[in-house]
Parts: sequence; structure tokens; C-alpha cells
Amino acid sequence: MTNTASSPPAAAPADAPLVVAGRTLSSRLIIGTGKYASYEQNARALEASGAEMITVAMRRVNLSNPSQPRLVDFIDPGQYIFLPNTAGCFTGEDAVRTLRLAREAGGWSLVKLEVLSDPKHLYPDMAETLRATDMLVKEGFDVMVYCSDDPVYARKLEAAGACAIMPLGAPIGSGLGIQNPVNIRLIIEAASVPVIVDAGVGTASDAAIAMELGCDGVLMNTAIAEAKDPVRMARAMKHAVLAGREAYLAGRMPKKMYADPSSPLGGLI
Repeated sequence: MTNTASSPPAAAPADAPLVVAGRTLSSRLIIGTGKYASYEQNARALEASGAEMITVAMRRVNLSNPSQPRLVDFIDPGQYIFLPNTAGCFTGEDAVRTLRLAREAGGWSLVKLEVLSDPKHLYPDMAETLRATDMLVKEGFDVMVYCSDDPVYARKLEAAGACAIMPLGAPIGSGLGIQNPVNIRLIIEAASVPVIVDAGVGTASDAAIAMELGCDGVLMNTAIAEAKDPVRMARAMKHAVLAGREAYLAGRMPKKMYADPSSPLGGLI
């Protein structure tokens, strides 16, 4: 005989703080330092976002030349976690060299690795990314890795010692939103380190979707920097990440094929 009894609803996910390489973050939003009109605008957006971590493209951001505006004159590395990244690197050797310089310049050991494959689409070269991850981990770096939305490579990166897996939602700077939620979800289910969507977010709803999937955080730059009002968009992203996380923890209602009245129909007069 077929059992037609419905199974009990799954329990809502348990909450836990975001911890990356031993660092506990109260904000699950990470923003960048590129494409802003000025470092001053970047600083105001950072404050509005509530983020505690900010990425720094070591090849593009002025940290040390006092004759030019410096990021550190507007954003205090003692107040925020600077996350050096390897934007613009196309080989594992270039990425490793860049992060060695970052460690010498600021003592930073928590880093973001990205090794790109083609200037047109900026997808990561996953073979080079995996090789560079292995090299950096052996040198004592804590490596947060930008990667494709490939669950197989995500497992390999974690096995190589990555402290966070950062699959793209869509190509860098495209603003297309989360294009492959199925793969993102598969990566989340298999990972034992934080999963942070990196690249492709265009607006607040994209950030909320990433968080509703169960991501531990969202990293973005262009979505804020190229908004008509970057400071207001940064504030919107702050609320979107919070709302998406709350919705994920609450556990959404199941999707149904037919209507289900909000009020019971039994006992109507």
C-alpha cells in the first residue's frame, strides 16, 4: 500500500557567524575599491555598507605614493580588514608574486586569489587557480579563492587548503546576477569552508538571492561603484544581504503547483 502521509517539513538551517581563517565577521558583505569616482566616495560607500572587509587590487590601488591620493588616507587599515587581491593576473606565478609583495607591504596574509583566463570574459583559469592556491597555502597564506561555479573544482580548491570558496554569480562587472543557482547550491552543500559569491551582482535583489541560497557572504564592487548613487546602493546592499540571510534561516515556504488559501475554508458561514 502506498504511504500518502506527507513528510514533516525540514528544519530551518541553524545560524552561525561568518568565520574566515579564524576571523569572525559581523557583516557578510565585502566590497571593493575599484571604479569609484574617488577614494573619498569609496570610503563613504564602505561606511554605508556596514562591511568590515574591503578588497584591494594590489596592481591598481595606490597604497604608498604620498604624492598621489592614497587609499589608506581615506580608509584606515587598522579599522577595516584589507583583503589584497590579484586582479589582473593571468598566471599563477604573477598571482603569487603579487601577494608576496602585499605581505611585504602590509603584513597581509589573508588574501584573495584570482587568476584570469581571458580579458574579454574574465573567467578564472581554474587549472592555474588551483596551482596558485597550492603554492600560496604552502607559503602560509590564508587564501580566499575566486573560482568558476564548478562544484568539482570547488572541492579541489578546498582540498588544496583554500579558506573560502568564491564562485562567480556571473562574469566580473556584468551585473547579470546569479546565473547558475543550481551549481552555487551544490558548492554550498559540499563545502566545509565559507562560500561567498564573488562577481556578477548588479542590484540588491541579486545579493538577496545569493544569501537565500545559503551563501555565507557576497563580494561586490561594480554594482556599488557604478550605481548612480554609490553610497545609497551600498546601503541597499547592506539591507539585501541581511534580508537574504534572514530568509534563508527562516526557511521559505514550499513552491506549489496550485493555489492554497491563506485562510481556512472549513467552517465558512
